[in-house]
Amino acid sequence: MPRLSLPARFAASLLMLAGFLTVVSPAEAAVPDRKGWALWNQTAGAVVPSGTWPAGSSVVPISPGRYQVKLVGQGAPQGVVHVTAINNSPHWCQAENWGQSGPDEIINIRCYRAGGALDVSSFSVFFVRASGGPAPGPYGYVDSAPGGGIISQYNSVGAGNTSTNLGVGQYQVRFPGLVAGGTLDGSLQATAVNPQQGARCKIRNWVSTGSGQDVNVLCFNAAGALLNTRFTLTYQYKVSLYGAAIPPKYYGYFLNQPPAGPPSTNLNSVLGLGANTILPAGTGLSLVTFPRIAFTQNTVQVTAYGSNSNFCGLNTFWTNSTSGPDLIVRDVNCFTNAGAPINTGFTVSANSIL
Repeated sequence: MPRLSLPARFAASLLMLAGFLTVVSPAEAAVPDRKGWALWNQTAGAVVPSGTWPAGSSVVPISPGRYQVKLVGQGAPQGVVHVTAINNSPHWCQAENWGQSGPDEIINIRCYRAGGALDVSSFSVFFVRASGGPAPGPYGYVDSAPGGGIISQYNSVGAGNTSTNLGVGQYQVRFPGLVAGGTLDGSLQATAVNPQQGARCKIRNWVSTGSGQDVNVLCFNAAGALLNTRFTLTYQYKVSLYGAAIPPKYYGYFLNQPPAGPPSTNLNSVLGLGANTILPAGTGLSLVTFPRIAFTQNTVQVTAYGSNSNFCGLNTFWTNSTSGPDLIVRDVNCFTNAGAPINTGFTVSANSIL
């Protein structure tokens, strides 16, 4: 084979480099600067690898009902945290605080049983910090102060999100410019942030308008009374909960209103709108199936929906089906403030690293 001249070799190198550089197009750029999640198995006293990313991330119990999560290599200022209790009895979990420690992100979690006492529980926790890059679809989040106002935020079209306190424990959050097309499109997750007392936040309702997303959030204390508290809220439409679409290829969300929300609130990234299913599994229990997106490592988050103090979580860990790569949530479980099972509304979001 003839030896290439130096100019020819240089040109060939440039072509090869160009080939590598065009693998990821601007439309595929990921929004998050940092992201991570952990699935804590209280019984085993360890994280579940299939539900934890990055590898090496950990959870350490601090005291009964309090945990410290370390997401290795994902440290960044600001961002938002969501957490969902996993327990077959009425429990909820909330964020206490979070922050960067060297290269890692440290998240402190509090879990409570109905009635307001700190208590041990399994849980799923999620973190994202975004600051730029083209987004493949409308996406945004807020970290809201207890009296309204923004602690930190992200909006995929660069607009300024707002949070307004309408009364004790009642907030209106606006995501301007995140236009999806219909009257109710996409999905939402909300989490209370409080280091001092039990607190829960949920979606009261929201409207997709021609100018963006208008969301009403309610927050409660352990007694079920409205409470001013810090909270996080994330909006996604045809993107993952951490704001990227390609990758990942595998994500989905669902609104149970009940018995179901509009088709535009039921998305499966592989099969499109309306592909995810929900079946009643008993009072307060809903079996949710996300076909063909069960690729690890993945995370699931749940938020209650409606104008009451009901709350929701997960009955046990999500699984993959034996007949195909379906992600099965068995089950979303919902309770009254007193801890009685009840059929009520919720949003659920499943997301893979792939």
